[in-house]
Amino acid sequence: MSLKERITDDMKAAMRAKDSERLGTIRLLTAAMKQKEVDERVELDDVAVIGIVDKMLKQRKDSIEAFEKAGRQDLADKEKAETVVLQAYLPARLSADEVAAEVKAIVAELGEQLGKAPGPGEMGKVMGAVKAKLAGKADMGQVSAAVKSALAG
Repeated sequence: MSLKERITDDMKAAMRAKDSERLGTIRLLTAAMKQKEVDERVELDDVAVIGIVDKMLKQRKDSIEAFEKAGRQDLADKEKAETVVLQAYLPARLSADEVAAEVKAIVAELGEQLGKAPGPGEMGKVMGAVKAKLAGKADMGQVSAAVKSALAG
């Protein structure tokens, strides 16, 4: 079963259970998926759906910070509940050590291709390769920090 089908099934289950908070979040996700399909005229695969979920999680994280700074705990709690629902659609995340190991392997591989060890100037190339391999499996903020440390030392 694809991730897209699983989301649709979960939406139906939330309707039957009359779980309005979960249903609302899943509807937001399906709307974002349909919007991307219409805009780009493509059928989304699991990787693209994970990208959409990642983007929505980042938006929720930013909103939670803003609401808490503004003293709106009620809205922050709503965003946190949506975050829990969205995280269920992501694959298991890699630990910081696993991310660092993957980044080191990719840096070494690029070093062989370039004929020299990549430095901070090649961060864009390294990030492109890392994003392709770790999309949806790791937090990109964590990945960026690991790339910076791998290129620095």
